[in-house]
Amino acid sequence: MKNVKIGIMGMGTVGSGVYRVVEQEGNYIAHKEGMRLEVKKVLALQYSIDIPEEKKAASVDELANDPEISIVVEVMGGIEPAKSFITKMLEAGKTVVTANKELIAKHWPELEKVAKEHNVGLYFEASVGGGIPILRAVSDSLQANTITSVLGIINGTTNYILTKMCDEGGDFEEVLREAQRLGYAEANPTNDVDGFDAMYKLSILASMAFHVRLPIDHIYREGIRGISKTDIACAKELGYEVKLLAIAKREGELVQMRVHPTMVKTSHPLANIKDSFNAILLHGSAVDDVMFYGRGAGDFPTASAILSDVICAAKTAEHKYMTFMNDEVRISPTLCFENNWTTRFFIRMNVEDKPGMLSKITKVLGDSDVSLHSVMQKGQVGSVATIIFVTHEAKELYVKKALEEIQEKNLAEVCSLIRVED
Repeated sequence: MKNVKIGIMGMGTVGSGVYRVVEQEGNYIAHKEGMRLEVKKVLALQYSIDIPEEKKAASVDELANDPEISIVVEVMGGIEPAKSFITKMLEAGKTVVTANKELIAKHWPELEKVAKEHNVGLYFEASVGGGIPILRAVSDSLQANTITSVLGIINGTTNYILTKMCDEGGDFEEVLREAQRLGYAEANPTNDVDGFDAMYKLSILASMAFHVRLPIDHIYREGIRGISKTDIACAKELGYEVKLLAIAKREGELVQMRVHPTMVKTSHPLANIKDSFNAILLHGSAVDDVMFYGRGAGDFPTASAILSDVICAAKTAEHKYMTFMNDEVRISPTLCFENNWTTRFFIRMNVEDKPGMLSKITKVLGDSDVSLHSVMQKGQVGSVATIIFVTHEAKELYVKKALEEIQEKNLAEVCSLIRVED
């Protein structure tokens, strides 16, 4: 039976999960796959579980120079020293498996170039969707499809927060503090609540889905800090749920990529994704709509994805490089990125209750080619009324221009602008 000896760099939540799954499922993996996995060395500053002393590496060179280690798992996170350590492993002739979405989103081409030069693999299934096997599904199961759209809930922290705001009526800061207390949110939640985490994942997933490199600087990003319990309540009344969606759509040579809060109809498949779960909805030319659902983070779910890569790499005689930035394999070097997409909008304003104010506002919207689907008043405090507008499909930049004009003319205070996907 083939023995596969691996190294692990990082021993936090995910690293300890990988170690424990190898220990717990080793016999089953050996029986099922015909190979025995063994963690030979672990490199970490701190260890969240007990590791035998002989398995603790004193330096990164100890892993790189060990001829028995063929695959190294990187679960340190961040850019440095992870990038330097991964490069060292690839140059030492070792395949690398990583869950590091920020690193892959920012430095995918150069790391893959090193992997190709040394005839080793770079695998990153766990970088998107945690335990959901989405990248391999796109790469190995949907090859016969031209994928034209990706819609996903790919950050569990924000989905947990929005679920609690919807179900319990709390405001953002209150629910965030509770999420931090329970361990669903980091002490510094910026990466999650401001949409960076989802942006990194969307860059990787859309690049694979559309078969062309799509860097993060082409992604519109907006987090959930501006979502209030008033917005959540209005959405529920209108038959919507608010979700932080990662959206990528391709039509010919035109691509739009965006991460932002979105109102989705309660009948939409993504509306019922609750708590910290993730889901990704793809549209393919042959398969039509297909959805993937599961836990997007955590020790064992992420370890599942990492070890699927380890097993795949160990069984592979010739590594498959899952990127497309080289001219000879890139389908479309002439791709254009859209920043003026068409969608529907939810707009909440505070308006002085004076004759003619509403007609002035609707005129500005109309002059900007923004047509209204519905208008309703949601209460009044003194002389100020809260007005909710839901538009028909309109251009993003036209809507923003109209709202700027409304505020410049002191016609209303614009409180919220949320995109709508039916």
